[in-house]
Amino acid sequence: MTETESNTYDVVVIGAGPVGENVADRTRAAGLTTAVVESELLGGECSYWACMPSKALLRPVIAQADARRLPGLAQAARGPLDTQAVLGRRDEYTSHWQDDGQADWLAGTGADLYRGHGRLSGPRTVTVTAPDGTVTTLTARHAVTVATGTRAQLPDLPGLAEVEPWTSREATSAKAAPGRLIVVGGGVVATEMATAWQALGSRVTLLVRGKGLLGRMEPFAGELVAEALTEAGADIRTGTSVESVRRENGTVVAVTSAGDRIEADEILFATGRAPRTDDLGLETVGLEPGSWLDTDDSLRVTGTDWLYAVGDVNHRALLTHQGKYQARIAGAAIAARAAGDTLLEEPWGAHAATADHHAVPQVVFTDPEAAAVGLSLAEAEQAGHRVRAVDVEFSSVAGAGLYGDGYRGRARMVVDLEDEILRGVTFVGPGVGELIHSATIAITGRVPVTRLWHAVPSYPTLSEVWLRLLEAYRDN
Repeated sequence: MTETESNTYDVVVIGAGPVGENVADRTRAAGLTTAVVESELLGGECSYWACMPSKALLRPVIAQADARRLPGLAQAARGPLDTQAVLGRRDEYTSHWQDDGQADWLAGTGADLYRGHGRLSGPRTVTVTAPDGTVTTLTARHAVTVATGTRAQLPDLPGLAEVEPWTSREATSAKAAPGRLIVVGGGVVATEMATAWQALGSRVTLLVRGKGLLGRMEPFAGELVAEALTEAGADIRTGTSVESVRRENGTVVAVTSAGDRIEADEILFATGRAPRTDDLGLETVGLEPGSWLDTDDSLRVTGTDWLYAVGDVNHRALLTHQGKYQARIAGAAIAARAAGDTLLEEPWGAHAATADHHAVPQVVFTDPEAAAVGLSLAEAEQAGHRVRAVDVEFSSVAGAGLYGDGYRGRARMVVDLEDEILRGVTFVGPGVGELIHSATIAITGRVPVTRLWHAVPSYPTLSEVWLRLLEAYRDN
């Protein structure tokens, strides 16, 4: 193996998922020469094994559920989904796992692409080993940005490797619905994939170590999602962990902490994520391989003046949209420092990712959807805020009944009683994912409750839930 090339850029980005692409786009827009290194497909986890394929699988499931709530459509929507058609549309949204379009887009920004495994080999230096074994050394004048994301974290169970378990990658790219599927976990990946594969023909058993689903959201979110999954035919077992797993003649056999033996065709472990930093060369710059990368609000890695970490790898908020937000902030900060400009690092400034602390939105695309931004009631109280939670049922809103017969859902806003601003908002119900941005704006803008009365929701829409929440706050 010989070094064949050595090039210098203003910025080197390791990782070409949506987050790394956004850093490159911003630094190129600022006139900085930029190299991007990627060992897999351009577009990253989100494009091929997470956001896009999972939502492509779920959209027909949700559309059918909505249709079944409407007289005139309900009878026509009773039949099973065409699983192969759904999987075919999923394949289209992943570009059949080809990244030509992403490569064309990146080339259009003016950034240079290096395909291969990138490792730090010292300050401001990245060594890239291409698939053919050739090595290129890239030196950054101003910044190296790590945007390598995360990988699925599997439990330490004897014989697990021989079982060949599904992770989120296999769950979103499978070519057929397994007859029986065990899902281990109770978070977003677990609930979304249980929703999708149950509707696509699998008999799903969901094994949850905790007390319920979606443990990081308000308790009622997990409760409503669990009710719907159970009604759809899923078997949910809480307070249950997997003690052992093996394959017998092709069948997965899982033994639980309760001593139950569960058989399935496949088993999905959705039990957390780990940073992809174990083979990144962190030891060459005094950092620990395999660790999360701590950053300040300009996304610069603590203890350095040249290394940045954006997206999941910094553990600030493991969400694609939040990583892209960080990328925009980091790109602006890198450009400002390169130009010798003063950074605007005060909260909500152009070079501070303040939203990571106060206004992180998330939508779980189950049926019903669960959407939240900011702090839950428990989180707000633990943070020392004097708050009050206000809950209303969506049944009080005319738009909910029009959306579908038997609409079930709930909304909560957590109000800071000192400033009368919102600390958090949660919506659960069909179609509520499109409501959450209004709450994100209210929290980001620190809009007082008194001013929210002047934000008049259109009648008859689901957004009238805002009026019901304000009325409940006023009357109690």
